[in-house]
Amino acid sequence: MGTQELPQIYLVTPSILDLETYPVQLAQILDTVDIACLRLGLSSTDEDEIARTADALRDVAHARDIMLVIERHALMVDRLGLDGVHLTDGGRNLRQLRKDMGNDIILGAFCNTSRHEGIGAGEAGADYVSFGPVVASTLGDGNQVDPELLSWWSEMIEVPVVVEGGLTQGIIRNLSNKVDFFAIGPEIWSTEDPLASLQALASARGG
Repeated sequence: MGTQELPQIYLVTPSILDLETYPVQLAQILDTVDIACLRLGLSSTDEDEIARTADALRDVAHARDIMLVIERHALMVDRLGLDGVHLTDGGRNLRQLRKDMGNDIILGAFCNTSRHEGIGAGEAGADYVSFGPVVASTLGDGNQVDPELLSWWSEMIEVPVVVEGGLTQGIIRNLSNKVDFFAIGPEIWSTEDPLASLQALASARGG
């Protein structure tokens, strides 16, 4: 990545959202902050609910030329007219999905903190590889991403790298020269003013 280019913001939806109010809130955010990609990260496994939500958010995103990818549910991408899928298992099925879905579909792989999984996903055809969390929490396995992994990746590997999980202004400042995207979601939705929180995080890019 060139020294002048700031990492882009990759926005992740809340895992539970209210379709009465969220699309309006999302539209306001997308009109105010430059967002590269939107990820639908619903925890629901109700197909109808996912489809209804995807339809509503796709309209908001596509009206602004922003791509919408969905977490996990690769088979819903085509049916719902989405732009891709974010695989949460290190991209285990990625090579086959790439074959089945073609090259126009975005395939992203979350690889936790594993360089090995990241390289495997990249070789299998991932459009981006995501690492996280950047801060160890009591969730998951307690691991956190080593900034050295991100430095190494951005120097050695062509596949764009995303970092997510526990981002703060300080961390964004420190990692701006090591990543292509910051995936931001839980950090803002739990605050009183998600838009202001996102603007504060976005303004920390580049130091």
